[in-house]
Amino acid sequence: MQLLDLLKLSLDTFRTHRMRSFLTALGIIIGVMTVIAIVSLIQGMNYEVERQIASLGSNTLYVQKFGWGMGRLDFDEIGQRPDLVIEDAEAIARLPGIDRVAPERSRTVSRITWRGNRATTVDMVGSTPSYATTTNLRVETGRFISSDDSLRKRAVCLLGGQVVDDLFGNEDPVGRRMNIEGEKFTVIGVLARKGSFLGQSQDNVVVIPLSTFEKLYPLPRNRMARIFGGLSIGATPKPNVPLERVLDQVRELMRRRHGLGYDKPDDFGINTQDTLREIYRNITRVAIIVMIAVAGISLLVGGIGIMNIMLVAVAERTREIGLRKALGATNRDILWQFLLESILLAAIGGTIGIIIGIGIAKLAEVLAHLKAAAPFWTIALGFGFSAGVGIFFGIYPASRASRLNPIEALRRE
Repeated sequence: MQLLDLLKLSLDTFRTHRMRSFLTALGIIIGVMTVIAIVSLIQGMNYEVERQIASLGSNTLYVQKFGWGMGRLDFDEIGQRPDLVIEDAEAIARLPGIDRVAPERSRTVSRITWRGNRATTVDMVGSTPSYATTTNLRVETGRFISSDDSLRKRAVCLLGGQVVDDLFGNEDPVGRRMNIEGEKFTVIGVLARKGSFLGQSQDNVVVIPLSTFEKLYPLPRNRMARIFGGLSIGATPKPNVPLERVLDQVRELMRRRHGLGYDKPDDFGINTQDTLREIYRNITRVAIIVMIAVAGISLLVGGIGIMNIMLVAVAERTREIGLRKALGATNRDILWQFLLESILLAAIGGTIGIIIGIGIAKLAEVLAHLKAAAPFWTIALGFGFSAGVGIFFGIYPASRASRLNPIEALRRE
């Protein structure tokens, strides 16, 4: 028989038993839908997170009191570690592989006001002129803090876009004097918007000179408060210098400055963009495992359903099989007829699952503001899985149908 004839026979069978065919394919639909929806969301988040990580500063490393990670932090041990100091930043700046260094401190300010307008819970960062380079900041209007601002401890600041919106609306804030927790600051610039990072706005920020920051907010005495309120150091390597080499130079320098023996662990952390990527991969790895489990179970159930219904179809159509063999149909014709029905049933379920999965991902993108992306390989993967299930679970019923004896089959009522 021609392939077109076999397709017509299969589609006629589906039309005759529409509800049974749909229920049989339901497991395939759920499995493929789960795979496509979750993979689309994860791919979209991958693109967005990569963009956001890149916005933090290309190849920037951060020397801090502790390393980033997913494990439990021993705050008692971290609190006893030595504080980073300006001299550490100056020593790092003298390393042969280092281009720029920006020591920084940060805190959350509860209130910034200007003419009755108020911004609350704003991130304040105190740093040096190199901070613009290490964090990939761009000034939209005005200027960045200068060495003279730092030397004279001037009360000047740059504002992120969200702070500008809250306080000034459509007015130009450059040159205005505003109140930050009782202190008067002159706005010297507005930072270009960077959007959010892992759900947290990067535009709800105020940048001031580090010297001014330390004058207003001395290092707290409490050890726990010093963990997050102390100095951290951002550094970027020189062009064409591998980041791994710079990491080794910084680690060796800090261990020497802290007097650590070869058998002592680091009492500081060196964090990079790869650290953030690894944290993100650990988070999404759980989602991928759940996806594989749910999809695998659904596809298994769907495959067993297809095998079961095809065995029922063979039993119901035994006389038809005998009649077709008596009229000249070969075992191969019968095998392909039932195998093609199984593949088509699974492929149709897979196609429905792909459409629903993409729809769910797009709906989540609209409602939850999550990025979704469905590259061609995810669609091919979903369709391939469904067709593979149809082949695997359709082989036995099709083989059984093809081996029926035509004389015995014709005797069946």
